[in-house]
Amino acid sequence: MQILILSDIHGNLTALNAVLADVQERFSPDMLALLGDLIDYGPRSNAVLDVIRQIPLPLCCNLWGNHEQAIMTETYTRFSSPRGAVSAQYTRQQLSAESLDYLRQMPDQSGTCEFTAAGMKMLAVHGSLADPFWRAVTPDQVTDAYQPYDYVLSGHNHCSHAFPFFYPAEDPAMRNRKRTFFINPGSVGQPRNHDPRAQYAVLDTERGVSLCAVPYDIAAEQQLYTDATDSFYRDRLTKGV
Repeated sequence: MQILILSDIHGNLTALNAVLADVQERFSPDMLALLGDLIDYGPRSNAVLDVIRQIPLPLCCNLWGNHEQAIMTETYTRFSSPRGAVSAQYTRQQLSAESLDYLRQMPDQSGTCEFTAAGMKMLAVHGSLADPFWRAVTPDQVTDAYQPYDYVLSGHNHCSHAFPFFYPAEDPAMRNRKRTFFINPGSVGQPRNHDPRAQYAVLDTERGVSLCAVPYDIAAEQQLYTDATDSFYRDRLTKGV
């Protein structure tokens, strides 16, 4: 089974289209995992949601991220800077009735979802179990809370990773270790790992995980920004920071 994992698209339609074209050329996914933050920062949240609705794959999860949570509850106090709150409020004003309906109907509004695929137990979380919306899973913050899962899919910090963690377990056949594999696909539309390419992941339950990065026309997307939001979110696309 192949699972396409997308996170943190952030209203960047050019990046999303580049990712979907790359997926079509390289993979044959069976399911789609959406880890949140489809909207905001970028200028085309409505168009991104239109494209997402048309992807012909069954969803294994469709999470609210912190931006969906903030915008749909109109709670803007936890952004790390005033410009984040301003951007979210502006995006709320721009969302169409169809987009708002879609966001209201997203099934995983807690920011987490458990599911089973290919007989393996999976956790999808936008951030982390410590804080599903505002705190990311990182290699130095793995806790026992993730031990029950075979795979943990997470986003939020816009930095891709794929690594196993081995917990002690009473299982001599497995040398008394139990593996949990952590996957962050990176950000489709606002990467922050010094790689400006649009990023995503595909989990093949037999062959492992592919972390992918796709060039796209960054300048064309930047031209669509207006003075209504801080130019910071436009300019950072050039270097992926």
